[in-house]
Amino acid sequence: MGEGRNGPVIIKRKKIVSGSGHHGGAWKVAYADFVTAMMAFFLLMWLLNATTEKQRKGIADYFNPTVPVTRISGGGDGNFGGDSIFTEELLAKIGTGATRDNSSPERAARGETGQLPENTDAAEADENREARAMRDLADRLTGRGGEAMLSVQAQRHIVTRLTDEGLVIEIFDLDEEPLFQPGSAMPRPILREIAVAISDVFSVVPNGVSVAGHVRARPVVLAHNPVWGLSTDRADVMRSLMQEARLDPARLRRVSGHADREPASAPPMAVRNNRLEVVLLRSDLWE
Repeated sequence: MGEGRNGPVIIKRKKIVSGSGHHGGAWKVAYADFVTAMMAFFLLMWLLNATTEKQRKGIADYFNPTVPVTRISGGGDGNFGGDSIFTEELLAKIGTGATRDNSSPERAARGETGQLPENTDAAEADENREARAMRDLADRLTGRGGEAMLSVQAQRHIVTRLTDEGLVIEIFDLDEEPLFQPGSAMPRPILREIAVAISDVFSVVPNGVSVAGHVRARPVVLAHNPVWGLSTDRADVMRSLMQEARLDPARLRRVSGHADREPASAPPMAVRNNRLEVVLLRSDLWE
């Protein structure tokens, strides 16, 4: 009996392996992704085979529009009822559409202007017609509508905008290429080229013209600040250059210098503030 109590104690440990031996469920996720991709591929193949070229273009334009949808809208009923939501052949569902009288294909496709409403009076119609003419002149000068009247280098000096006063053509200095000899009103060849092009563009309309000169600020420590005289002289030189290019002198309504009082760039001494503004005035402002 004593011998039995002092015998060795044997502990048996049993290892239990869980799982079915298939390394978990990660392979199921990968297989599901593969099946989904294959299904999407076969659906795409079916869609390409079941639709026409026009219908596919309509789908592509819907998901990746090439022009703003709010400016022109068209298309037929249903998903595949029309050629494209931007086509000119279909009636617009909202707005006035892109078509207008005597429209160019480029402008009509962009939808920049539409048919005037029936209740538009004659004065408003004339104003809209004049605004369109000024936009066309700006496009002709910068080459947006076709061949440009200016070299690529000269175009870098110009920006245009349409305001309540008329068509503003802003001509400004570049760091590496100023319009005038430094600190003077002596024009450089690039300005002469621009003046000739502007005069040619303005020759197709009878509107009045104004010229304004602006210069950058100078250090306040200068005893004699030349900004007023310099801006006025440069504006007068631009007037003279346009007249030499056969612009009718009777159309010049205003030549002014604004010194450094209206900077175009935040740093008042920036080169960008050296500029000329040639304005083709609206007809009701000078007649």
